[in-house]
Amino acid sequence: MKKIILGLFSLFGIASFAQSNIYWQQHVDYTMDIDMDVHTFKFEGKQKLVYTNNSPDVLDKVFYHLQLNAFQPGSQMDMRLQHIADPDGRMVNKSGTKENPIIESRIAKLQPNEIGYQKIISLKQDGKPVKYEVYGTILKVMLNQPILAGKKVTFEMEFEAQVPLQIRRNGRNSKDNVALSMAQWYPKLAEYDTEGWQVNQYIAREFYGVWGDFDVTIHIDKNYTIGGTGYLQNPQEVGHGYEDTTKKLRLPKGDKLTWHFKAPNVHDFTWAADPAYIHDTKKVPNGATLHFLYKNNPGTVENWKKMQEEAVKTMQFYNEYIGPYPYKQYSIIQGGDGGMEYGMSTLIAGGSKLGSLVGTMRHEMGHAWFQFTLANNEIKHGWMDEGFTSYISSLAKAADKNDPAIFASSYRRYNYIVSSGKEEPLTTQADRFEINTAYSIASYTKGSIFLSQLGYVIGQENLHKTLKKYYADFKMKHPNPNDIKRTAEKVSGLELNWYLNEWTETTHTIDYAISSVTGKVINLERIGRMPMPIDLSVTYVDGTTEDFYIPLTMMYGTKPTKATIVSSWDWANPKYTLTTTKAVKKVEIDPSKLMADIDQNNNVLEVN
Repeated sequence: MKKIILGLFSLFGIASFAQSNIYWQQHVDYTMDIDMDVHTFKFEGKQKLVYTNNSPDVLDKVFYHLQLNAFQPGSQMDMRLQHIADPDGRMVNKSGTKENPIIESRIAKLQPNEIGYQKIISLKQDGKPVKYEVYGTILKVMLNQPILAGKKVTFEMEFEAQVPLQIRRNGRNSKDNVALSMAQWYPKLAEYDTEGWQVNQYIAREFYGVWGDFDVTIHIDKNYTIGGTGYLQNPQEVGHGYEDTTKKLRLPKGDKLTWHFKAPNVHDFTWAADPAYIHDTKKVPNGATLHFLYKNNPGTVENWKKMQEEAVKTMQFYNEYIGPYPYKQYSIIQGGDGGMEYGMSTLIAGGSKLGSLVGTMRHEMGHAWFQFTLANNEIKHGWMDEGFTSYISSLAKAADKNDPAIFASSYRRYNYIVSSGKEEPLTTQADRFEINTAYSIASYTKGSIFLSQLGYVIGQENLHKTLKKYYADFKMKHPNPNDIKRTAEKVSGLELNWYLNEWTETTHTIDYAISSVTGKVINLERIGRMPMPIDLSVTYVDGTTEDFYIPLTMMYGTKPTKATIVSSWDWANPKYTLTTTKAVKKVEIDPSKLMADIDQNNNVLEVN
């Protein structure tokens, strides 16, 4: 009997281990009814939320994000602004002199009628009230009954909220005079994944949400036009440029219109509204319909018009280069500050300079693939969406996938943060970087170089195949860094653990040098701690040239190359000697400049 029990225990243990390593993700269905008062900027909401626990775990609590609560004096977002060395300039007021600047948090100055808040009026689990506690921007809910693995539960909530003055991303009466930028506006269930509950306070960084379906009804002043996430279900009842002009409008009587949206399989819902939006549409060939909503502000309308054709071209490029955009609609909306990506839409401010407007559009549209289709955890791995989006938007701008020069500015910014001594690993959580500059260069710049340099490591064609396979395999999921690494390994046949570790988990730098050239003998040296394969260009005394490829031993293979492949270089050995067939005149390490070598001065040596 003892042997039987031990045998069953062993089988159960193996089964449990196997189950815990099978990919799963939670699912949520939102039904919301929102009544907005455009005069007080307050709204009342009813939310029905059906939550499916697809995890192998029993859940005795859940968490919601109440992100509007961040816009209150004394909040953690406010405290971060007051104590960080380089606060976001959009979120502070500056005065004083250059020698004695005075920087004040805009949040700290908000009056009671200007703050943001979300107040829970009632909350029920399967029809019975539950206990909850509010911790700043997090709502902790103690469940009456645990949610078993594979089971569903229904939460019903009534809440009221106030839209803050526009300070960061969301808010009312933005600098562009947009009335309502409704991002992070509703009580949003937090994600539970293989690492547990993801319940970071909202400090000002990125987001992470549960995949699901949204059914949202908004009652608002009849003069306001809405754009955002989801497909409008009743265009003939609202008009505002959404209606089928071949059919008669059926506008209801009264001071408000009811807008009904459905958004399938997204992980957030955002909208913006203004009484003076211009609404244009354009169709992407064999693709989505693009909606443009923008203000008739002086000096910007013409640029918003010109940007539209560039938006069509950009989506065509991304569709081809990464994979088809998975929805039938995408909206580019003036609102918020700067630019910020959301489900099926983006909010973009400004427009006085066409180049800046188009550049922001390219970047934010890129997020429709990296983060809103490939939904990584931005708090932990912001470089996977900001960096990858920066990479592909650079490609879209250049329309030339093979020109390394388009990434030169990224390498310069990376060198800047390295030389400053303030670089932190990419694994640092978004809000925990010492300064904003370190976060920005890490996520946007070093994250972009992860891909451009990966092309150097595995070959450009393999990189392109990697991105397409990564998108095909992980769209509508929550990929992590290992997923992009494993995809690249499967495509290239090379081992890349070392690359993911060195580039994202450390601040090791790359620095290779040509230490000497004597006759036919080239001596190379690794000075930096991060090892790399080496592309080497040699010019001989007789004027002929030859390219060499030195694999890194722990790759256990080579990238596709026309260069002469020589013996591999072990990472533990800092020195390497190459003997050529003819006398050498000049040697250059990495002519493509795609390897992030921090000292280019020792990469070229010419024999006198």
